Amino acid sequence: MIIRNSYSFFITINLVILFSMKKTVLLLIIILPFYISFAQMIKGTVVNDIEKPISDVNIYLDGTKTGTISAADGSFTLSLPSANNNSLVFQKDGYETFTIGVSEVLNKTLKVVLIKSQEIEEVTIIPFTEQAYKNYIIFFLDTFIGYDKENVRIKNQRSLKFSYDKKNKILRVKAPQTLVIENKNLGYIIDYNLVDYIADFDNNTTRFIGTSFFKETKSTNKIKLNRMNAYEGSQTHFFSSVYNNKVKDEGYIVNQITKFPNSKSPTEEGRKRNESYKIAITKTQIPESDYTKKKGDKLFLDYDYMMQINYKKFYYELEKKQFVKSKIPIIQTSFLHPENDTFEIYSDGNTSNPGQLTNQGEFAKDKIEKMLPLDYQLGD
Repeated sequence: MIIRNSYSFFITINLVILFSMKKTVLLLIIILPFYISFAQMIKGTVVNDIEKPISDVNIYLDGTKTGTISAADGSFTLSLPSANNNSLVFQKDGYETFTIGVSEVLNKTLKVVLIKSQEIEEVTIIPFTEQAYKNYIIFFLDTFIGYDKENVRIKNQRSLKFSYDKKNKILRVKAPQTLVIENKNLGYIIDYNLVDYIADFDNNTTRFIGTSFFKETKSTNKIKLNRMNAYEGSQTHFFSSVYNNKVKDEGYIVNQITKFPNSKSPTEEGRKRNESYKIAITKTQIPESDYTKKKGDKLFLDYDYMMQINYKKFYYELEKKQFVKSKIPIIQTSFLHPENDTFEIYSDGNTSNPGQLTNQGEFAKDKIEKMLPLDYQLGD
């Protein structure tokens, strides 16, 4: 089971590593009076805590190709596409990353104060070691990047720090620098700010969170084909279909999964392997109205059961410079565990707090090697 999040959301996870926060983090945004503009725009300056401008700060809409950098005087201007629900990220190595919802700052002039990063003192020390790097680098790359290490690679991989807690069987990875990830298959360079990565071997879960900014490097027909096949059947594609009320039209079938106690696995070891229950399909082809709710103009995933999502995928092929769908489909199966939580669904296929939404099956394979910008449109 993989719990994946590629965007800027923070999760509370119980770990053996305890930290004494001997610092005060000041991430301040000052909203100045409105300026008049018919275009959607954000502008302002980035300074430090003594009011000195900070240049070369990366300012971008999380998970997209829309971004800019601050000038020598700290100023910036960012024109935005149509209304979106992305987070606006201010990020520079050596400073605390700051994120804020676009809706809170749209068409306003800002002063953003960034504070330099400080080392966190560890009370219980589980060191980040070179040996841990060597022991777990392949596992990390498989679960974070994917399996195509020839065409998808972290260009500054050696900046990663690895720590393994033997007692609790937990692997943590941190990135003091922004990761520069080259994806030759999809034609992007991704600047990825890894906030946290945790692998829990007892519970067989992997969770990573961070923010990402995409830069297009190539856009050949082959790359466009790869992007189309990466998008079709992805979790982003599914939620975009849900938002547009086109789940059935897009080829998805959603079934209800119910958990039942499994008396054959009452042991602690069985519970760790998630054998304390068994599952069964109890309702088939459920409509969107069963697992979504509208509140005003917002749409939410609101469901008390596990969801099985089947997708009949026809891979795109390139024939005489034309993109056509194959004639024989492949059935892909994924599972979502809302776990009694509620998630807002956005038009671009993203959700609020995606790090809390557990997935399995095909959706769990949507690692960095298949990740597309949230503003991607089929055929781009």
